Amino acid sequence: MRIYLIRHGRQNSPLCNVNVPLSDAGRRQAELLGERLKKESIDAVWSSDLIRACETADIINEKLHAPRMIREGLREISFGDLEGLSDDVIMERYADFFAARASMKEDLPYPGGENAADVIRRAVPVMDEIAKSGAKTVAVVTHGGVIRSLVTHYLHMDGAYVPLLAKHLENCGITEFYYRESDGEMLLNRFNDFAHLMDEPELLRGGWGELIMSRESFTVYSLIF
Repeated sequence: MRIYLIRHGRQNSPLCNVNVPLSDAGRRQAELLGERLKKESIDAVWSSDLIRACETADIINEKLHAPRMIREGLREISFGDLEGLSDDVIMERYADFFAARASMKEDLPYPGGENAADVIRRAVPVMDEIAKSGAKTVAVVTHGGVIRSLVTHYLHMDGAYVPLLAKHLENCGITEFYYRESDGEMLLNRFNDFAHLMDEPELLRGGWGELIMSRESFTVYSLIF
């Protein structure tokens, strides 16, 4: 069984983890991904219940016409006290936290929020449900924090090493797992595949950073998303 973990399209706000729809660019990212995935035999499209993930999944599914499932366990990691704040404010208030997190000595929770272990506890049961669904190929629209946390889990890495998993997870990028039924292992086939976006570079994370934020704040944005 193949499971495509997909980061949602670009959201219509630069604020931290607000529950908003996609931007025009985010909808375009989802359209391009749908065009790519229609060449696959996708049996079902799953997503978190957050607006940006549901909208991404629905746009993709316009090309696939597959059954839709929504699970709260696929929600983005809770950023706690950081949620709703701008990058400048986050930099000012939480520089010490990001310095400690970058040391990768422990799986630190966001102040008032979750860490990778918390995400794993709620997301893995959904992955187990998907694995037992009988489908052969499934698209799962979720979030950067969830994808990174699941990768550390299935590669038997400590959650403290989440910051090592790509400087940028591209919106509508694909991380593919193969579920091996014989022993229940999840094998990582590819990580952060965004080939379908390459012809429109303004849709990539670098273009997003240049458009809405300074280099310094973009560095923090890439760490938390």
